[in-house]
Amino acid sequence: MKPSMLDTDILSEFLRGNPKVIAKVDEHLKEYGFISLSIITYYEILNGLLYKDARKQLSKFEGFVELNKVIPLSLRMAKTAALLQADLRKKGSEIGHTDTLIAGIAITSELQLITNNTNHFERIKGLEIENWTK
Repeated sequence: MKPSMLDTDILSEFLRGNPKVIAKVDEHLKEYGFISLSIITYYEILNGLLYKDARKQLSKFEGFVELNKVIPLSLRMAKTAALLQADLRKKGSEIGHTDTLIAGIAITSELQLITNNTNHFERIKGLEIENWTK
């Protein structure tokens, strides 16, 4: 298993109790002691839970965050994401700014991105992805 960063959709599956995702997260935690998520994923999950007023899930999410690692956005990561986004725009295959930022953070941090959104992320050269829902 490689050092990994969870995408928003995978972390949502974890919080919903998806047994396949929980098993993979547990396996990763046994090997590395923590798992990473980007500040973008933190924002997306927090925003969704606050909007739904999902207090029980919000508490579970905050507990998860405290035990793991939220990767902030650096200038280097933002530049990597901007280069990726520009390249995708030129090819006519954009995936959206938040996904590009997540990819930039994963690439710069040398982390495999765990996502169920393989259709978007497989367009990005140099990004290693894996799907823990399958």
